[in-house]
Amino acid sequence: MRVNLTVNGSAETVDDVWEGESLLYMLRERMGLPGSKNACEQGECGSCTVYLDGVPACACLVAAGQAEGREVRTVEGLAEGAPGDERLDPVQEAFVEAGAVQCGFCTPGLIVQSHDLIERNPAPSDAEIREALAGNLCRCTGYEQILDAVRLAAARKAAARGRATA
Repeated sequence: MRVNLTVNGSAETVDDVWEGESLLYMLRERMGLPGSKNACEQGECGSCTVYLDGVPACACLVAAGQAEGREVRTVEGLAEGAPGDERLDPVQEAFVEAGAVQCGFCTPGLIVQSHDLIERNPAPSDAEIREALAGNLCRCTGYEQILDAVRLAAARKAAARGRATA
């Protein structure tokens, strides 16, 4: 089957997609976007979280054919700028700076989910951060660095919004 979709702002066509193929497999193996990780294949860990039509979704649970005509934004798509000259999103920068990136397996899903949280709630409380990230599992960090990263990103985005309105 052929799947036509928009990925990270670019119209894409993927051919020879088999009926049972997941969006995650299509993104990683056919489109060369390895950011979203394949961990549990059951939607339990959040490592494969992407935006699907602007809503976070586990790409392992979405059949590739369901992406027909839809918009997907991966962790790679959060960076801004031309290819080769991208600038990391403040959430991505904060994760690096706060040490929330260890083995890196959970990081893409946590970044997408954190990005969505801050877009919806520019000043989340610790309880709201924990609730938003409850579907994302991390075995390395103990979550404190992740909370630090989300707080840092939210503060930076708030400061940038303040500068933009001044």
